[in-house]
Amino acid sequence: MEFQEVVRRRRMIRRYADAPVDPAVVDRMLDNAVRAPNAGFTQGWAFLVLDTPADVARFWEVTSPEPGATNTWLDGMRTAPVVIVPMSDKDAYLDRYAESDKSTPDWPVPYWHMDTAMASLLILQTATDEGLGACFFGVPGARIDAFREAFGFPANLKPIGAITVGHRAADTGSRGSAARRPRRTNVVHRGHFST
Repeated sequence: MEFQEVVRRRRMIRRYADAPVDPAVVDRMLDNAVRAPNAGFTQGWAFLVLDTPADVARFWEVTSPEPGATNTWLDGMRTAPVVIVPMSDKDAYLDRYAESDKSTPDWPVPYWHMDTAMASLLILQTATDEGLGACFFGVPGARIDAFREAFGFPANLKPIGAITVGHRAADTGSRGSAARRPRRTNVVHRGHFST
């Protein structure tokens, strides 16, 4: 698929077909993710891949705002056979920028989150390129401790969200905000913002 087609076709998919995802495709998503731009080549990220029914079910059990609750969005998302959780590592950036070839930055935004978000976009784009569906969504802050305990990831890693991956269902579930809101056209400003 050509890059422009990947960009145009990428959508947040919220319901998946009952079909496995080839592990080699998941590996390609992650191989692309780790090639994302990152400040100081810090690579301050980690990716938790959940690709067994038991791990995926445990993920939903410990991260759902109300465990056991159901709703259209959640029921659709739970059909994904793969969940990838991108995590940022602030300490890796603090350590990297304490090295002799770097200076202590005045970060206007937390680059550890930004870089991990760019890696996440590459996962989404690779899923589209492979003919799969994917959806990036947030993990409720109140559920992070239970999530950490269930999967044993270290305290220095912060999930910036999660990505479901699978083959698109004929009915892709809730169409989301893009179906209800027009694409904004007033976001590009050349040379100066006009009033």
